[in-house]
Amino acid sequence: MIRNKEIVIASRGSELALVQAEWVRVRLEKFYPDFKFIVKKVKTTGDMITGVPLPKIGDKGLFTKEIEESLLSKESRIAVHSMKDIPTEIPSGLIIGAITKREDPHDVLISKEGLKLDELPQGAILGTSSLRRSAQLFAYRPDLNIKSIRGNLTTRVAKLDKEDLNGIIVAMAGIRRLGLEDKITEIIPFEILLPAVGQGALGVEVREDDREVVEMVRNLDDETSRLTIEAERVFLKGLGGGCQVPIGAMGEIIEGRLRLEGIVLSLNGKKVLKSSITGDKKDYKKIGQTLASELLSKGADKILNGV
Repeated sequence: MIRNKEIVIASRGSELALVQAEWVRVRLEKFYPDFKFIVKKVKTTGDMITGVPLPKIGDKGLFTKEIEESLLSKESRIAVHSMKDIPTEIPSGLIIGAITKREDPHDVLISKEGLKLDELPQGAILGTSSLRRSAQLFAYRPDLNIKSIRGNLTTRVAKLDKEDLNGIIVAMAGIRRLGLEDKITEIIPFEILLPAVGQGALGVEVREDDREVVEMVRNLDDETSRLTIEAERVFLKGLGGGCQVPIGAMGEIIEGRLRLEGIVLSLNGKKVLKSSITGDKKDYKKIGQTLASELLSKGADKILNGV
């Protein structure tokens, strides 16, 4: 083995993205001390266009496209993404070499006055950049006003003080990774907010033909997270949805059985289709496809076409 052979890890440049890439770098260096792993920042479309709500920019690879291009051009050999940002179809020649152990996938409320969701006043203003979150919030509390806020996680937390907001809804995983847990007012239960597909896990993407790196990143793969998240991704793909649509899903393995719950909503939260299915974990693809087919048969495609 060549001592200090350098391997470049591509990442978005936000504070959270760099914390995630560093987590991967440190673990790979423990497994392979004769290699030097270097994190390289890559600006993505989603990072460059900040003044427009995400759904209006488009849906495919907002936070992954440029990073994947750096892999394909061999400027980097490893890419680290939030799993929820990776489209269900990735470029030919690339694979998700590892899905890391999932952090808590719940969404959380950070409120200005320490009020929980049920305690917020009538017409309270909540900030989020996610149609999935806003639609489910409307379904639970139609009186709420939702304001679209963009920016990395620390920027969104800062906007709570700077803007006329009662609170913001963000992912628990990112808050934990940045050490901001003391700011959490309430962890929102899945009964109210199902997470985004893949929320809480990291996806480590590599070139399929780079066998050396494929073997390296395999050490970071968590089987339970991979099976549940792959089921969620099959469900999302079956619905024809992307990252910026009002679709939520949560897969869990309980006593060797995989339970997948999914939801599709209209933007105003008035139309809600929700169901779950349980099966053998080895049938994760079939479980995802079956759940998607069930919701489509109930009219999910009409709801999504309306979006």
